[in-house]
Amino acid sequence: MKILQKVLDDCKKRNPNEPEFHQAVTEVLESLEPVAEKHPEWVEAGIFDRIVEPERQIIFRVSWVDDNNKVQVNRGFRVQYNSAIGPYKGGIRLHPSVNLGIIKFLGFEQIFKNSLTGLPIGGGKGGSDFDPKGKSDGEVMRFCQSFMTELYRHIGENTDVPAGDIGVGAREIGYFYGQYKRLKNDFTGVLTGKGIPWGGSLARKEATGFGLCYFMDEALRDIGSTFEGKTVLVSGSGNVATYAAQKATELGAKVVAMSDSNGFVYDKNGIDLAAIKQIKEVERKRIKEYVNIHPEAVYTEGCKNIWTIPCDIALPCATQNEIDAESAKILLANGCKAVGEGANMPSTAEAIEIFQKSGILFAPAKAANAGGVATSALEMSQNSMRYSWTFEEVDAKLKQIMVNIYRNASKAAEEYGQKGNLVMGANIAGFEKVAQSMYAQGVAY
Repeated sequence: MKILQKVLDDCKKRNPNEPEFHQAVTEVLESLEPVAEKHPEWVEAGIFDRIVEPERQIIFRVSWVDDNNKVQVNRGFRVQYNSAIGPYKGGIRLHPSVNLGIIKFLGFEQIFKNSLTGLPIGGGKGGSDFDPKGKSDGEVMRFCQSFMTELYRHIGENTDVPAGDIGVGAREIGYFYGQYKRLKNDFTGVLTGKGIPWGGSLARKEATGFGLCYFMDEALRDIGSTFEGKTVLVSGSGNVATYAAQKATELGAKVVAMSDSNGFVYDKNGIDLAAIKQIKEVERKRIKEYVNIHPEAVYTEGCKNIWTIPCDIALPCATQNEIDAESAKILLANGCKAVGEGANMPSTAEAIEIFQKSGILFAPAKAANAGGVATSALEMSQNSMRYSWTFEEVDAKLKQIMVNIYRNASKAAEEYGQKGNLVMGANIAGFEKVAQSMYAQGVAY
């Protein structure tokens, strides 16, 4: 980099000890160097300097009482990153690994992902180092109520609309929303991922996984291929992974492995998704229980080695940096021809470089996993209208959005002389819309 190197250096200096955030900013700015050359007026207006700095960062204490009547203390975060094209939009993550740097990396990525959907939503993210695993429903409820008792001051249907993420499903969204409504005396679409009877959208649960496969299907067709007859690996076993596996199967693929944070299961006959849903969604148990239902399957401790299984397509849907350089090399050596990121930044920078140099299809998260937030925005639209669309209507809108994201990212890459580079294409296509809006709105944004 030449023009944007100082922006990156200043960002790292201002935000020390935040490696995931540095990783995300580095990748984006490297892609945007030719944009800076083309638009010196954006450089002069400080657009690049401003876009790496959040508009607002909120950190707060979350005190709650466990089932033993002992006070517990966690830390809550909300980073409202960029509102140039619409209200802040992004999930709440509950996981012990959560810190300010993690939330900033996720919020920064969210700016471009949300822009790519073509819908009027800005970027933000939130979370806490609270771990819902092993907690009773009562403990989760009391945590969520305490978290929302502070967060409600900073959000609103036209200001900031949170959603779910790792550790936040229908149960947690319900507790958050109930407390928000109690405090505000206001029934609005301030959270997405809500239950269907109280303002949720059909197809929201399936959206990120389905959207990933719609994006990959369009990208595969562009290179003369499809999911039909392909062997697929899907890391994770939450909503994204489960419904990516379901849609890939519907499109003719055979998903042979899935995982959780403890390990992975390999079923040469194809993963039984009904069993996965029973174990993970109903019983809330670990994926190793799968072999009790299918003894012919093999469970292996440690989730990383899922990438050693030969496949045609890899869909990492668990967490950030789960595919490193070593795993990338193994995937390629075993014949992998396409990687679609369902999680946020699941491949390290080194892994991405290896995939791109090999010439395989590589679909970056901010484009390929935008289906969840796209459907969240559709939920916001339905709330505004006091109206609900059918599952089929939402699914059709989702598919068209994902097809358009692929086409726009592909077109942007080609326009800047990087045909097939979807990382660069997604970053540029997402950035240009936000940059135009920031430039038009003056230095306040």
